[in-house]
Amino acid sequence: MTVRKGLAILASEGYIYSIPGKGNFVQQPDSSIYTLYYDEMNNFINSVDRTKLLEVNIIMPTYKLINELKITKNKKVILIRRLFYTDGEPVAYDVKYLPYYKGMPIVEKEIRYATFPEMVSKNTSLFAIKKELIISAQVPDEEIRKYLNIYNEVPLMVVEQKLYDIDNKPMGLGITYFRSDYCKLYAEASFSDKTAQEKVTT
Repeated sequence: MTVRKGLAILASEGYIYSIPGKGNFVQQPDSSIYTLYYDEMNNFINSVDRTKLLEVNIIMPTYKLINELKITKNKKVILIRRLFYTDGEPVAYDVKYLPYYKGMPIVEKEIRYATFPEMVSKNTSLFAIKKELIISAQVPDEEIRKYLNIYNEVPLMVVEQKLYDIDNKPMGLGITYFRSDYCKLYAEASFSDKTAQEKVTT
């Protein structure tokens, strides 16, 4: 029974597969699977050494927020806008949207340096948070170019984060716009393990 249980665990995690009547076999590594290490404040090359809190406000949701956060049109949303600096240079423009609940404390001092999971961890355990990332390249609008001291239409690396609770309900949406001259992606594949690894560097 112990051996069967061990094999079942290995199979459920994708390390082996079984063929009825033949046995269990080692699963071939999937080279398309990566573990992504992402921290909006600290990364492989450098880290954010100063943040500027641009705005903390309670707003009514747009159609995009209603769809992304799975909320009603009357549900208020906390808007947080920040600017990240490295060595005195603005390197990222950061926007967060959190569903607002009556009596929910908004402490600007804590928000200023908090990562996205830390912002929602007071309402739930970090172990219960599911995170989803979408990375893309986008040309910034005039407002973002002004904040990041960009005077041409150079694409930015945009990281969109969505956090879910244990019931798969959206807890927040975050979008961070990184200056392209301050960031790059570095991927490292290790086939001695099932999972390849990827690091985000800024």
